[in-house]
Amino acid sequence: MGDMETPRLRSPLARAIVPVLGGIVFFVLFFAGLWVVAGTINNRADPTDAVANKVFEVGKVEPLAKSVAKDGPLLFPDLKSPDGVRSIVLDHTGNDPAVGWRVYYGYPADRDATCLVTHEQGSREFTDCEGRTLTVDDLQLPAAVRPIVENRKTLYVDLRGVTTPTLP
Repeated sequence: MGDMETPRLRSPLARAIVPVLGGIVFFVLFFAGLWVVAGTINNRADPTDAVANKVFEVGKVEPLAKSVAKDGPLLFPDLKSPDGVRSIVLDHTGNDPAVGWRVYYGYPADRDATCLVTHEQGSREFTDCEGRTLTVDDLQLPAAVRPIVENRKTLYVDLRGVTTPTLP
C-alpha cells in the first residue's frame, strides 16, 4: 500500500486547464456564498435601520461660499424619500468661508414638512407650496442638524439629529 503513486496530470493541456478550471470553480462558489450571506443579512434587516452616513460631506468651504454668494443658498432635497420631508437648505453669510454657515429645513417655519420650498436660482428667495416668496430666515430651523467646518477647509452637515417629521 505504501508503494501507490499519486495521480498526476500527464498531458500539457491537462496541466494547464485543470488548475484554471479549479480556480474558476473556487471563485464561483466563493461569490455564491457571499451572495447568500448578503441576501440573508438583507432579509433580516429592519426597514428602519439606518445604514446611511450620518455626516454628509458637502465640499470645500471656499468654492461653496462663493457659490452661495453668487447663486443663493444651496437646497439639498431628501434623496431618501420622494416626499422630501428631510430636505435641507445650506446658507452662508459673512466674508470668512469657514464661518457663518447655517442649516434650515426645506419648508417654512409656519408650515409643516408637506409645504416644501423651491429655490429661485440666482437669488436668496424661495417659493413655498402656497406660492409665497420667502427668505432663508423664513425657513424652519432644525433643532439638531448643524454645519461642521473641519480644518477651515471642508464643510460637513451633521445629520445625526435628523428625524423624519410626522406628516398629517
